Amino acid sequence: MVNNHKPKRIGILTSGGDCPGLNAVIRAVVKVATYKYGWEVYGIPYGTDGFIELLVGKRQPEELRIKEHGYDIPGLVQGLDILYFLSGSVLGSISKGDPEQHAEDIIKGYEKLGLTALIVMGGDGSIEILDGLAQKAAEQGAAWNWVAVPKTIDNDIPFTEASVGFDTAVNRVTQALYDLTFTAASHDRVMIVQVMGRDSGYLAMEAGIAGGADAILIPELTPVLNEDVITGVCCHIQELQKSGRRFALVVVAEGVKNHLGQKEHYIGDYVARHIKECGSKMCQINTSDPNYIHPFDTRVTVLGHVQRGGTPTSSDRLLATAFGREAVDLIANGNYNQMVIWENGRVSSVPISRVIEQIKKGRREKKAPSSVDPQGFLVRTARDIGIYVGEASSDDQ
Repeated sequence: MVNNHKPKRIGILTSGGDCPGLNAVIRAVVKVATYKYGWEVYGIPYGTDGFIELLVGKRQPEELRIKEHGYDIPGLVQGLDILYFLSGSVLGSISKGDPEQHAEDIIKGYEKLGLTALIVMGGDGSIEILDGLAQKAAEQGAAWNWVAVPKTIDNDIPFTEASVGFDTAVNRVTQALYDLTFTAASHDRVMIVQVMGRDSGYLAMEAGIAGGADAILIPELTPVLNEDVITGVCCHIQELQKSGRRFALVVVAEGVKNHLGQKEHYIGDYVARHIKECGSKMCQINTSDPNYIHPFDTRVTVLGHVQRGGTPTSSDRLLATAFGREAVDLIANGNYNQMVIWENGRVSSVPISRVIEQIKKGRREKKAPSSVDPQGFLVRTARDIGIYVGEASSDDQ
């Protein structure tokens, strides 16, 4: 154990929606901080709300201490290693409210705990909020040193090729598509599967390719489900029927909009309804005609929050561990206001200021801060294996 003059007390919290791998980050942070540096680690419950609870006396500092053997829970199964396999966050999280309204109390709570630095696991919204708190702290002459760890099943955080939780979510959706294939084939149905992703299509695209989808609709390629897009999907299903296959899987990302450019809470239902209507028009009366197609019997599955669950994959555990280790080392070197990233097969970091610039740019342009490249390998792969993802433009060739 190294015993030097490096920071001795750090905090860690989860902000925004949960995802698999968060507990693996916590485990890595505590182990590295304990074994390598001899520091104390404090887990902040329920995001920044934990600082307020600390300030008003609802919680005491020692209650938040995470030791290498874990919290002082009675029983045989103790220690942080069990966290490796758990989804969600043992610290709890918040994905609503406006922490900036309570900025002064949050900053005071941070100071009361005596933190040298804070590690925040969050998505683009959480990172922007925490950056705002850091700026307010600086204006007040208070210290707010922090490092961000990107986590989201949407994989839409700029500069990092992967975020904690994404790989597990892809596997969850892929498994669902596999399972739905057999009921679709048994009843000659068109299965519409709505997945998460907000304004990004990464989850739908990667899981769709891995899960054998016949059509994938994402904001980057088919942002609006106009008549041409629906007709394109139906014509693709028609070709499948002509080849002898009378079922299909269609994956639609939640960020895709209706024909009016408006978001639908259940965009899967919208797609199913319009595919069915379009298919009915395409059906011919003469069933002896070789070009006859069967009416499209559509069913919708909205995967919802099951995409956030499940045992973290090995890839997510490794990424989470690497991110946790890097976050602690950044603090040890006094390299604050950084976000750890995965780039070109290794862990690195970028200034949070650069991340915030991209987040704000995405908001101005009304798109995800990081999105699927319409000319990238994912889209080319999907098209080349016969998946309908929208009509290709000349730039896509």
